[in-house]
Order: sequence, then structure tokens, then C-alpha cells
Amino acid sequence: VSSFAERPKLPDNYTRDTWQKLHEAVGAIQSSVSIKYNLEELYQAVENLCSYKVSATLYKQLRQVCEDHVKAQILQFREYPFLVHRNDSLDSLLFLKKINKCWQDHCRQMIMIRSIFLFLDRTYVLQNSMLPSIWDMGLELFRNHVISDKQVQNKTIDGILLLIERERNGEAVDRSLLRSLLSMLSDLQQVYKESFEQRFLEETNCLYAAEGQRLMQEREVPEYLHHVNKRLEEEGDRVITYLDHSTQKPLIACVEKQLLGEHLSAILQKGLDNLLDENRISDLTQTYQLFSRVKGGQQILLQHWSEYIKNFGTTIVVNPEKDKDMVQELLDFKDKVDHIIEVCFQKNEKFINLMKESFETFINKRPNKPAELIAKYVDSKLRAGNKEATDEELERILDKIMIIFRFIHGKDVFEAFYKKDLAKRLLVGKSASVDAEKSMLSKLKHECGAAFTSKLEGMFKDMELSKDVMVQFKQYMQNQSDPGNIDLTVNILTMGYWPTYTPMEVHLNSEMIKLQEVFKTFYLGKHSGRKLQWQTTLGHAVLKAEFKEGKKEFQVSLFQTLVLLMFNEGDEFSFEEIKMATGVEDSELRRTLQSLACGKARVLIKNPKGKDVEDGDKFIFNGDFKHKLFRIKINQIQMKETVEEQVSTTERVFQDRQYQIDAAIVRIMKMRKTLGHNLLVSELYNQLKFPVKPGDLKKRIESLIDRDYMERDKDNPNQYHYVA
Repeated sequence: VSSFAERPKLPDNYTRDTWQKLHEAVGAIQSSVSIKYNLEELYQAVENLCSYKVSATLYKQLRQVCEDHVKAQILQFREYPFLVHRNDSLDSLLFLKKINKCWQDHCRQMIMIRSIFLFLDRTYVLQNSMLPSIWDMGLELFRNHVISDKQVQNKTIDGILLLIERERNGEAVDRSLLRSLLSMLSDLQQVYKESFEQRFLEETNCLYAAEGQRLMQEREVPEYLHHVNKRLEEEGDRVITYLDHSTQKPLIACVEKQLLGEHLSAILQKGLDNLLDENRISDLTQTYQLFSRVKGGQQILLQHWSEYIKNFGTTIVVNPEKDKDMVQELLDFKDKVDHIIEVCFQKNEKFINLMKESFETFINKRPNKPAELIAKYVDSKLRAGNKEATDEELERILDKIMIIFRFIHGKDVFEAFYKKDLAKRLLVGKSASVDAEKSMLSKLKHECGAAFTSKLEGMFKDMELSKDVMVQFKQYMQNQSDPGNIDLTVNILTMGYWPTYTPMEVHLNSEMIKLQEVFKTFYLGKHSGRKLQWQTTLGHAVLKAEFKEGKKEFQVSLFQTLVLLMFNEGDEFSFEEIKMATGVEDSELRRTLQSLACGKARVLIKNPKGKDVEDGDKFIFNGDFKHKLFRIKINQIQMKETVEEQVSTTERVFQDRQYQIDAAIVRIMKMRKTLGHNLLVSELYNQLKFPVKPGDLKKRIESLIDRDYMERDKDNPNQYHYVA
């Protein structure tokens, strides 16, 4: 094997002849005619030349040939006849196709040339880091001689922008042409960024700024948002199809800013209330999604959301004419906003918390009434005869009510009315289910603490203890010599637990009085030192009666009982006679007679006829009384809540609040001994569970100073001292 140094010298003309051959082949490729030599032979020739150290010359010669060819290309564009008519879109399209063909030809030619000169590319060029590869050299030449020509570049970019504008206006355009030209600009480094992208984004900005202004005027909000969505999708698709990926961020940001960011407030003012009123779920979802894309979008949506809840909620709460439906409307409204948060606002915590704050704000705009109505609503659900709900449904309703209850500040008002209604349910045996009652109690206990429910629990305890007492009383009666023919049931109520009832003295008949005494003896014998006070307003009885049609039984109040028993002694009595005999208070008696003579079951006949009971009216026993039932309940009108009763319940709550404020002030002063006015007030706000005005606190402080529980500092009237 001969060594490297002894390689025979090349014939002098070998280099020249070989280059001639290669030059001819490159020329053929550039003119798109077939090459005379086979490629293998050409490839080998390049390898031979490289082995004989003429690589540098070969590279220079190849570059020169390529440069001459590329330079020649510019002439066809310079002489391009339409360059004058800049806006003629047909001409522009022809120009783009021509430049695209020129580029495609260039790429195809450079690939073939590179494959022939591959050995040069992989040895000499690779070892010289300063030299561009054959492909990159081709790009550089094309950039320098074709695309850097100002006229050609402007014409190309104008044409591309015109095509994109037409596509945005809804026309179909040649997207593969766009893709090819834009990837040409990307391949030619920096031309895309510096010359195309900047202008493209400016034009996009102007287009969408104008479009946003125009469409906000012309379209309703849902259609407008739908359009914005469509535009965002289209631009996203443009990036995927023909724009460079690096354009995506600035492009989408530009659309978002001009179509959304500039109009956030206007969109919500124009359309949000409407979408919420009509519960337009898909439009609300779209609003949330679009607003979440823009800086500050969610924040402004939150504000409008809160305003809507407060305004809508206030209309439910403040109008006294809507009181009878208030609670149901609150529950429905809460369901609606919950659903919107869950489905449209992706359970976003901020929207949930603000909704709660907004509910709390509007529900307390009208003090006390919502609390009272919630208590009555619960009463209507827990009362027997509420057949509309199964146990599970009832439980669900109570849970929902508790959520509304949570927003209320004056929970003591609720407690007072709840207690009053609970008493009625328990005493008249009207409770739908003990389980539901107990469940509600445990919810209240969980929400407000044991102190809140201790009296209510005491009421249940009383009812259970009374049952045991009655079992013992029945046995006690069996051992009496004369048990009488009235079957007496007594509920023993602990005074502090139950609502306050005004005792009313009435004239019971002798048999009843005797029974009362028997019970008193029995009960006090077991519990000495206790005091019994009979509550006649709460008593009721079952009476047996005989009419021409036969026997009936009546379920009636004690007052109704006293009136009806008189008709055992005679058939007709005047109002005054009845009043005299029964001792029932005037307005109470009028209501009682109304229920017996003017209601559905008329056991008595009033003379003269009429709805109201007047002085001098006569009442006659109705012997012809007929009714399809054997046992008839005659509704006690006294069980209806009167306005006075309502007012007195509320007043009792206020009275109770005064005591609580007094107690809290004394407690704080006793602990601190000396305290400034402002500190005392803020400490009170922390401790009191109901809303109070500073003026009310001031009055209570004055009252305690008057009663010598505390005193003002002699030098500083805003400082108080505890008086031990």
C-alpha cells in the first residue's frame, strides 16, 4: 500500500475539466434541464477534488455560480409590469405566486446542488466554522439579492397582509400560498420578525379596535361575546395553519385587548343583569371564560355580580307587599346563584365568598322582618298537614333555610318567633314529625350554640315529662271515690322556657274547678314549693253533642267550650249574657262566637245574621246542624296570630336585648374596672350577637350610670369607672 505522500499528482487539466463538468451540472439544475452526467459520477468528482486540497476554490466557485443565478432572478420582479398598482388584489396575488415559485425553485435547486456537493459540505465547510453550509449560503444569497430588495419586500408583505385581511373579512384564500411565503420569511431569519410581524400586529390592532367599537354599538351582549370567541378561535387557527408560532402570544393578546379589555365595563353594564335575570347559563359560562382571559376581567365581573345580587335581593326583602313569598323567593334566588356559580363560574371561591357577603348585606337592610318570616316559614314546613314533602325533602328544605338563616344578624328575633310557633305545634299536637323537629333543633344548636337552643330543648323536655305525670295522674284518679266524667290532660310548662302568655281569668263550671283542685293536690303533693298558674288561653277540649241528625263530637278551645256548655241550660242567649256567664274578655269572646256562628261549622245561629259579632246579638242553638264528619274541629280563631301579638313578640325581643346589653356592659366593666368609651363600645360589638346602633349603647351606658353601676371620670367624661 503506497503511503499518503506518494499519491500520484493530478494531471494539470483535471481540476479545470472536473469543475467544468460540475459547473455544467449546476447550470442544468438551475435551468431545470436534465443533467448529462450521472449523479454518482459527480459526487465522486467532488470527493476527488476535496482530497486534492482544492476545497476552498471549489466552495468559492460554487458560491459564485449560485450568486450569479440568484442575482438574475431579481430582474423578473424589477420588470414586473404591475408594480405601480399597489392595491390591485389580482395583480398582488399574481406577484405572490411568482415570488413563491421563485422561492420554491430556489429550495428545490439548492437541495439537489447540496446532494452533489455533499462531501464538500461535510468536510471542508464543517471544519471552517465561519463558513455557512451550502443550504445556509443559498438562503443568505436569496435574502440579500431578492427579499432585501425594498420594492420586492414591500410588495410581498403588502400582498400577504392583503390576503389575511380578505380572509378575516370572510373570503376564502389560498392558505398554502400564505404558509409557504411566511415560512420563507421565517427561514430568511429576522425578515419575518422585523418586516412582517410588526406590521401584521399593527394592522390587527387597528382592525379589532374599530370592530370592537362598531359591534359593541350594534350587537347585544351574547352575540358580541359569541363573535369575540369566534375571532379568538380564527386567530388561533391562523397561527396553527400559516403564521409562525412565536406570533401566537402577541396576536391573541391584541384580540383580547381590543375586543374585550377595552369594553369590560360596557359589556357588563349593557348585558349582565339581563343574562342573570333570564338565567342564560351558556352565555354566562362564555362571559366568565372570556373575562378570565383578560387582566382585571374577573375582578370587574365580581363587582357586577355582587351588585346584581344586592339589588335583586333587596327587591325581595324590602317590599312589605311581598312578605308572604319572601322566604320562598330567597330560597329560589339562592338556588339560582348557586347553580350559576357551579356551572358557569367553575365553583370559583371568590364568587362564592362575595355571593355570601352580598346576601348578608341585602338581607339585613330590613331589620327583624326576614328573621321573623324565616321562623314562620319553618313553622309552615314543620306543622302537621304539610303533606307536600317527604322526610328527605323536608330535611333538604331545612338545610337550605339554615343557609339563609346564617346571613341574618338579629338571630334573637328568629328565636322569639320560632319559640312561639314551636309552642303552638307542641301544645296543639300539630307537629308533623318529632324527628324533623329534633333535626331542626340540632341544626340551630350547631349554628348558634347550646345557649341559643336550651329553652327550645326545655320545651320538648316539658312535653315528655308531662306525659309521665299524666300516667301517674290517671292511676291517682282511679283511686278517687268520685273520679268524675271528664278526662283531664295537663301539660306542665316551665315558665322560663315557654313564650310569655297573658293569663286570663274566666268562669269555669264547677266540675272543671273541682278537677283542677284534684290535680293541684296531686301535683303539689309530689312537688312541694311549686306554683301552678292555669293558662286558659291554651286549653282545649272534646265535647259530645246531640242533634236531630244524631251524635257528633267537637274539637274546640276552652273558650268555645264554655260558650257551648251554656246551651245545656237554655236555647238562646244574648252576647251580654254569654259575656257575663263565661267571663271571657270582650274581643276574645267576639272571635269565639264568630267561629261558632259565622264559620263553616255553624253550631249556633246568630241573630241578626252578619259576619261580625255586635252588642245585643242573640245566639240560638242550631238543632238542625248537619256535617259529613263525626268529629269536627272548629278552628280557634284565637290561634291566628294577630298584629298585636306580632308586635309584642318583637318588643319582647328588644326588651331582652336591653338586658343583654346591660349585662355585657357590667361584665366588661367589672373585669376592666376603668375603660374609655370607644374601647367599651368596640368590646360590646365583639360580644353582642345582634346588630346595635351606637346611640342605643350610649343610652344603656347612661342608664347604668343613673343606676350607679358605673360612673364617669371627673376629669375625662369619655372615661368610665366600675362601681363595686
